[in-house]
Amino acid sequence: MTKKRFLSYLLACSCLWLPAASSPARENAIIAGQDGKSWAIRTRSAVYHLAVSPKGEVNALHFGNPSQPAGQARPPGHELPVRGGTVSAMPVLEAVFPDGVRDIELEYKTHELLEIDGCQTLKIIQRDNYYPLEVTSFIRALPEYDMIEKWVEVAHAGAEGVIRVENLLSGSVFLPKDLYELTHYSGAWGHELVPQTTELTQGVKTLQVRDFKSYGASTFLVRPKGETGATAGKAWFGTVCHSGNWRVDFQKAFSGTVQIAGGINFWDQEIHLQPGRKFTTPRMIFGYTEQGSAGVTTALVAYAREKILPAPLRDRLRPVLYNSWYATTFDVNEAQQLALAKIAAELGVELFVIDDGWFKGRKDGGAGLGDWTVDRGKFPDGLAPMIKKINALGLDFGLWVEPEMVNPDSDLYRAHPDWVLHFPNRGRHHGRRPQLMLNLAREDVARYLYKSLRDLLAENNIKFIKWDANKALSDAGFPSAPAGEQRAVRIRYVENLYRLVETLRAEFPEVWFENCSSGGGRLDLGMMARFDCNWPSDISDPVDRIFIHDSYLALFPAGTMSTWVAEKDWHRRSLSLEYKFDVCMAGILGVGCDISGWNDSQRKLARGKIAHYKRIRETVQKGGVSRLVSPHDENRSVLQYTDADGRKAVVFVYNLAEYPGNTVPGTRRSPLVRLRGLRPDATYRIKEMKGSFTGRRLMEAGIDFPVKGAYRSGVFEITADGE
Repeated sequence: MTKKRFLSYLLACSCLWLPAASSPARENAIIAGQDGKSWAIRTRSAVYHLAVSPKGEVNALHFGNPSQPAGQARPPGHELPVRGGTVSAMPVLEAVFPDGVRDIELEYKTHELLEIDGCQTLKIIQRDNYYPLEVTSFIRALPEYDMIEKWVEVAHAGAEGVIRVENLLSGSVFLPKDLYELTHYSGAWGHELVPQTTELTQGVKTLQVRDFKSYGASTFLVRPKGETGATAGKAWFGTVCHSGNWRVDFQKAFSGTVQIAGGINFWDQEIHLQPGRKFTTPRMIFGYTEQGSAGVTTALVAYAREKILPAPLRDRLRPVLYNSWYATTFDVNEAQQLALAKIAAELGVELFVIDDGWFKGRKDGGAGLGDWTVDRGKFPDGLAPMIKKINALGLDFGLWVEPEMVNPDSDLYRAHPDWVLHFPNRGRHHGRRPQLMLNLAREDVARYLYKSLRDLLAENNIKFIKWDANKALSDAGFPSAPAGEQRAVRIRYVENLYRLVETLRAEFPEVWFENCSSGGGRLDLGMMARFDCNWPSDISDPVDRIFIHDSYLALFPAGTMSTWVAEKDWHRRSLSLEYKFDVCMAGILGVGCDISGWNDSQRKLARGKIAHYKRIRETVQKGGVSRLVSPHDENRSVLQYTDADGRKAVVFVYNLAEYPGNTVPGTRRSPLVRLRGLRPDATYRIKEMKGSFTGRRLMEAGIDFPVKGAYRSGVFEITADGE
């Protein structure tokens, strides 16, 4: 490109350098430049600029603060980097053509402005300049959430040969030159969503999942180094809307530019594009805010609650549930479950759930998975008569299932040992329990699971399904598939999983579905788009849950976080029942204790706590969440839930171990907590405290909540006068 042509290109791009509106109208979210080949995609806080160069390259110019001027330097990278030519950027697309050429050269062909699900979307079509590969980029503007969505579609536009796609991510962005720190959430079973922060130095930092188990999230937060403000400061963020195996890469160049790319993890995966066929990636979110980490939480939570959650039950309050697992484990029978249901109804519970152990052959964890018919030895008349009796108590009924797994000791496996993921001439790895993973990429397996679950729901008045998946992926072989399709097994598995759940939901729209994967092994927006709530961890000890809740609420809505009052005491603290209830009231309240052994005092406390939760439930499940004090920073946690107009709030205070009063001065933290999101001039009363307070005082000076001592808690209702 000559210097003159390059300057003309930059001048055309600079015509787009418009500030982001405070509340951009949908019709103005994407603005085209005068040349018709440059665009500004605007959100409340950011602008994303891209343009077609005179050489036909679609370049990403800037993503971030809209006041940064254009034309100061060459573009940091292509909108869709590929394997081909120079290799400085991480490729979003890598493919092999029929003649063995692995190099791609894309040229801009056309674009279109669309409206997808009510949001403006830029569609850009590029084609390889020799081979019949067509690549379509989609960029959807979500101004009200400070986000854009990206996804990619590749198509074989020729008449012969196969194009092998070895890598196809959902998109990438480039950040301005700076020093950055990355925060992400990872962990292990029982230790889900542990926040990790690291400086991005030259090289590549990769977050990835290869076995369908993350115990974290693909969500990330990138901030300029040293910028840690909760409510102010620049922050780039994003997440992959995909279950199964995903990856996000962060590449820091020596110059200081950072590229972020993410999508499906193509490790040991490949897509064979036949002539006329296409493949579309899941969506990936990229966002930018100048409201700090709290701004990221506000955007992610609102987006998930308003755009992602399944529409039929999206706005309904989640019921208080009782799950009988800890009371009975596998040893279930009708009389025992009815006795528990009667007590649960007296406590104020609304939904009674039988967990594992109800189906044929299920005497322990080593048998029965795959045979989804009721055990007539435990329920001689089936489930329906018992459910009718439970409904008569005023309770809905729910059930645990683990459809994706099978025990070798099952009728299904004995009939179809080839239905599991496996490789010929290799062992089958059971994992901790003697169970294997069904190959849901197979259509016959998908049909079997659909019929089994459909019959179960059609024949019984079930209103809640706890969908578990305890085994990590192994032995990902599909030997009966055509050779060119075998390495696509993980991708097809997830596609069929989504289709299975969507089909069941369409037929049974009144049934709640809960996502569980041996705890929080599959927490992502791909699952959340099909499930109403998540089980974040198999650990129900309130001390662990305080930490897990803090991270979960940074990423997902409180109305999707299932949490039980249970008897587990992993840390030998002998915590009070009141403390356990207070911790679990921060999400969807559940009870998992053996309530048949509770005394009158415990039952009275439970009735009071459940009634209290129902009174504040709408604010908790639908309000905005502010993590005022994190247990990762102090020896306590303080959470605030505020309704949309700032006139009602609920504050949870949880103390952990208490610091003695004679600790070294300077290490003690102020007891004052500054609230957020209230009306400055309104007068508020706190039900559990005396006096009145202006919103300004509560937010600027703060308040010392009267919760003293180790492992004590308090729930405070804050209401503006006139409510």
